[in-house]
Amino acid sequence: MDKDPSQKSAVQSLHPPIDPFDQRMIDVGDGHTLYVEQCGRPDGVPVVVLHGGPGGGCSPAMRRYFDPKVYRVVLFDQRGCGRSQPHASVAHNTTWDLVADIEKIRELLGIEKWIGFGGSWGATLALVYALTHPDRVRALVLRGVFLMTRPELDWFYGGGAGRFFPDTWSSFAGMIPEAERDDLIGAYHARLFSGNLPQETKFAQAWSAWENALASIQSDGAGGRPPGHYARAFARLENHYFTNLGFLPSDDYIVENVRRIAHLPGWIVQGRYDMICPPISAHRLANQWPSARLHMMPLSGHALSEPNISRQLVEIMDILPQRVPR
Repeated sequence: MDKDPSQKSAVQSLHPPIDPFDQRMIDVGDGHTLYVEQCGRPDGVPVVVLHGGPGGGCSPAMRRYFDPKVYRVVLFDQRGCGRSQPHASVAHNTTWDLVADIEKIRELLGIEKWIGFGGSWGATLALVYALTHPDRVRALVLRGVFLMTRPELDWFYGGGAGRFFPDTWSSFAGMIPEAERDDLIGAYHARLFSGNLPQETKFAQAWSAWENALASIQSDGAGGRPPGHYARAFARLENHYFTNLGFLPSDDYIVENVRRIAHLPGWIVQGRYDMICPPISAHRLANQWPSARLHMMPLSGHALSEPNISRQLVEIMDILPQRVPR
């Protein structure tokens, strides 16, 4: 079948590459130092970009969703990952620590209010930050919604997604003895925090490969072999947060409290065939958030780079300054 000419590729949809005008390391206490960068227009509309994982880190590609003539884009690597230090550390590393870090960055940069932009775990963090500081948020733009609930974790680590990728699931679950497979998060936790670096790296790569394999709708189920240094931070931080259910006070904390941000405009971009964060979570959130608009994208999985998702996010960010009072 010929490709629909109206469907741009992910790269065609994005704004041109831009370089940061400010890069710094910020001491946020508790022994953690965060990498923070700014790009775009210094006096532009402020937006904070919250990466996924936890543990994913930010990348130059994330700058390209914003018109540099319009936006002042703030990106940072969350505690324990990317260029932040100490690497792969879970000490003093909770959702509430990250919310406090976002506030510290906002205050340090002299920003009164900003737009929150995040996908997957970044969407979770954006929502929790907005629930905590609704007076500091102008709008939220979310992708691949993850609400940090037990059913979502059971789907991805309890065999639900594995029914669609049985071969890949067999490799991921097969790393663990059969007697421990009723709790893969717990079984991987024991190995990711064993104190044995080669073992931690081996299981971190398996953990990361399982998620990588299901990110794109074009996936053939192969997750590759992620670099050990990256995978160890990604897997340890994800596992740490999932073991503790995101450190949230209740299992459905975000939906239970979404009324706090009922007045905030929101845009939700969700892949119709997202295997990592199924669309039911985005749908549930949108139904309880009267100011949010849900875009369910066809032929799209989870990844930020999915062509339809990239195109829709750029379109939203291009029109958003005219829709939201500064």
